[in-house]
Amino acid sequence: MLASKFYISTLKEAPSEAELISHKLMIRAGFIKRLGSGLYSWMPLGLKVLRKIEAIVRNEMNKAGAVELLMPAIQPAELWEETGRWALFGPQMLKIKDRHDRDFCFGPTHEEVITDIARKEINSYKQLPINFYQIQMKFRDEIRPRFGVMRAREFLMKDAYSFHTSKISLQETYDAMYQAYTNIFNKIGLQFRAVKADTGAIGGDGSHEFHVLADSGEDAIAYSSVSNYAANIELAEAILQDEKRPDAKESMVKFDTPKQTTCEDVAKLIGVKIQKTVKTIALINQTNEVNEFFLVLLRGDHELNEVKLSKVKNFENFRFATDEEVREHLKCPPGFIGPVGVKSSIKILADKSVGILSDFICGANEPKFHLKGVNFVRDLPEPLLYVDLRKVVEGDVSPDKQGTLQICRGIEVGHIFQLGNKYSKAMNAEYLDENGQSQILEMGCYGIGVSRIVAAAIEQSHDDKGIIFPINIAPFEVVIAPIGYDKSNEVKASSHKIYDALKAIGIDVLLDDRGERPGIMFAEMELIGIPYRVVIGDRNLKEGKVEFQGRLDQESRLIDENHIVTEIKSLLDL
Repeated sequence: MLASKFYISTLKEAPSEAELISHKLMIRAGFIKRLGSGLYSWMPLGLKVLRKIEAIVRNEMNKAGAVELLMPAIQPAELWEETGRWALFGPQMLKIKDRHDRDFCFGPTHEEVITDIARKEINSYKQLPINFYQIQMKFRDEIRPRFGVMRAREFLMKDAYSFHTSKISLQETYDAMYQAYTNIFNKIGLQFRAVKADTGAIGGDGSHEFHVLADSGEDAIAYSSVSNYAANIELAEAILQDEKRPDAKESMVKFDTPKQTTCEDVAKLIGVKIQKTVKTIALINQTNEVNEFFLVLLRGDHELNEVKLSKVKNFENFRFATDEEVREHLKCPPGFIGPVGVKSSIKILADKSVGILSDFICGANEPKFHLKGVNFVRDLPEPLLYVDLRKVVEGDVSPDKQGTLQICRGIEVGHIFQLGNKYSKAMNAEYLDENGQSQILEMGCYGIGVSRIVAAAIEQSHDDKGIIFPINIAPFEVVIAPIGYDKSNEVKASSHKIYDALKAIGIDVLLDDRGERPGIMFAEMELIGIPYRVVIGDRNLKEGKVEFQGRLDQESRLIDENHIVTEIKSLLDL
C-alpha cells in the first residue's frame, strides 16, 4: 500500500478524556474516532488490525469444525421473555420499539436467537453435534462507557453456540474450543492465561476465561507458581495450610479502642499480628421479601469474596447492611461489632480460616471496645457454617496443591461456557433420539471480544514511542521509509523495487511516498506499531545498502540492498 493512497491521520496528543494507554494510543494513531459516548468509528489503520484479528479467529473456528452464520442484531422481545431475561438482563439492554409498538432490543448476546434457530432446524440426533458461530457487532448500554474500545457500548464479538445430545459430547466440543482459543491467542502473539471462571449472568455449569496479561487489567488472576493452575481470583479456592485449631490459652478480656475501627488499627494498638483478629461483616439476606440480618466472619487480613458467598445455599441474594440496620440489630455502630453475645436468631457464617483460630480479637458489640482472647465453644457458639468465603492472596497454597499462588492482572478477551440445558429447556429446544424420543438439547457458548483484543494487545505491549504490535496483527508488517523520496530518483526507484518485491511474496508492506521529513515519518510509524522499518537514502545507496530496524531494536543495521527482501522473508518465516 502506498501511504499517499491510504489514510493516515495521527495526533501528537490524546484527548483529555482518554484514560488507558490503549485508548490514548488508538486515538493518537488514528485507529478510532469518537462518535458519541462509547461509540467509535474504526478508521482504516484500526480496521486493518481488527480484520487481521477477525481472520485469525475465523480461521481457527473453521479448523475446529464450527460453522459460520449471521444472526440479526435486532431481536424481538418475545424470545427473551421465554427465558425470563427480558426483565432480568437489566439496563445494559438497549430496548426499542418498531412502528407497530412491538418491543425489540439491540442484541447484547444471542443465546435466545440461536436456540430459536436450533429448535426450528434441528430435529434428529443425526444432525448433532453442531457448533454455529458469528462475528458481529453487539451493543450493551454500559453505565459508564470508558477506556475507548475496551469498554465501549458497541463492540465486535465472535460468539459461538454448540448443540449436543449429551454432556459428554458437550465436553468434547468445549475442549475443542478451549484448544481453538489457545491457538487463536498464540497466533495473534499475546501473553495470556486461561483461567477457571464464574459463569455469571450467562449461567451454566462450567467456564473458562481467557485473559491477556497486563497491569491495567480489571481482573485479578490467581495462578500456581509451578503448575498450570489458574483461576479468576473470585473463583480460586483458598486452601488451609493447617486444619487444626490450637487450644485456648487466654481468658476473654474487653479492652478500650476509642478510635480503632479496623482490624489493622486494633492489631497495631495492642501489638499483635493482624492474623489474630477477626472482622465481622453485617449483611442482609433477601428471601421471599424478608430481609434477614446475618453476619460473616473473616480473618482480619482477608477480604470477602462476594461471588463465593453468593454460591452458599440460602444466602444467594445478599447485600451489605446499612449503618442503621447494624445499629438496629446489634445496638452498636459499625467498627466495633463482633460475634460474641449476639442473639441466637442471627445466623453467623465464618470463613474456614476463622475456624482454626483460638484466642482471637474481635469487636465487643459495644462502642469503643473490642475483645481479646476469644474462643469458640467457650465464649460463643460455633458458626452455622464454615465455608470458603475469602479472596485468595499471594502466597496461598495453590488449590491443586502444587506450589503457591501468584497474583497478576488480566484483561478478559474470551470466555467459554458449558450452558447445559438452561436455554434449550426454557425454549423447548428438543430433538429426537435413536429411539424416537424427544430430548432437550445440551448447549455450549463461546465468546471472543474481537475489538477488545486490539486494545488488550496495546495495553500489553507499548512504549513511550507508541504501539508495539505482534507481527500477525500489525496494520502493516513492514514500512519503507524513503528519505528524499520526492527529490531523488535513485531513492524512489530503490523504494519501489523493494516494495514490489515484498508485495510479490505476500508481505503486507507500506511505502511512505508522501515526502515527509524523516523525523515525522519515523515517529508516525513507531506510533502506529509497524514491526519493521526499511530506511532508504542516497548516502547508503551509494554503497548499495539500506537501513533496517525492528520496532524493538535499539540500533539499526545496514543490509545489502539486494539482500533486504531475503532478510525480511527469513525474519517473517515465509
